[in-house]
Amino acid sequence: MEPVTFSESGGIRYLHFGSELIQGAMRIRDPDEIFLEYNQQMMAWLLFLETKPGMKVAQLGLGTGALAKFQHRYCSAVKTTVVELNPAVIIAARSMFFTPDDDRRLETLQVDAQAFVRASKNRAQFDAVQVDLYDAICDGPAASSLDFYKGCYSILDEPGVMTVNLFSRHKSFGINLKNICEAFDNRVLLFPESHDCNVVAIAFKGPKLEVEWRDVSKRARVILDNTGLPTNKWVLGISRENARQENKLCI
Repeated sequence: MEPVTFSESGGIRYLHFGSELIQGAMRIRDPDEIFLEYNQQMMAWLLFLETKPGMKVAQLGLGTGALAKFQHRYCSAVKTTVVELNPAVIIAARSMFFTPDDDRRLETLQVDAQAFVRASKNRAQFDAVQVDLYDAICDGPAASSLDFYKGCYSILDEPGVMTVNLFSRHKSFGINLKNICEAFDNRVLLFPESHDCNVVAIAFKGPKLEVEWRDVSKRARVILDNTGLPTNKWVLGISRENARQENKLCI
């Protein structure tokens, strides 16, 4: 297991795995805010799925707990299941980044994400899956095989949405994108590259989605008003980044 270390600068607390590479960040005065841009974009499933009682989200990789904290605060109908192999990361998320203890809306499992998505008991159990799996080397996602992404597909119900954090300027990008597209029948959208060279992919399972961008924009404004997420930037970015999606979302 990687050693867990921390640093602070300008009111921001950072998580590291024994190196200078940043694994997550939190604004100390607002711990429930999602501070990093790509982390914010991992919540893009909210654009396409209405939260409702009984809804379940799987978060593969805990980091600072930014997504878990946000969902616990703003998505009261949603149960989040966090999958994290390193026990030190779980302890750090709770003690240093103020992730709440488990309750009826938050479950933390210390298991390997690849085993989790292969388990038959998890098949078609989740409405959304968020994948952010990196180790100390950060040599691309720690899980990137076609079998892994097929497992992510299998644990999604229909309709379901997966968001994945990728490194845009690394050889792993093309490999991961190819495997995601194959596992999800090419139903994949990309955010524009963020300032830290991360690209979030959005993959869909279930009925074909065909909707006017103005309707997606209306949904984005509701999310912005209710949560503060900068969703007003998302719709334009996604519509411009993806071919044949300029006029209408059709995937």
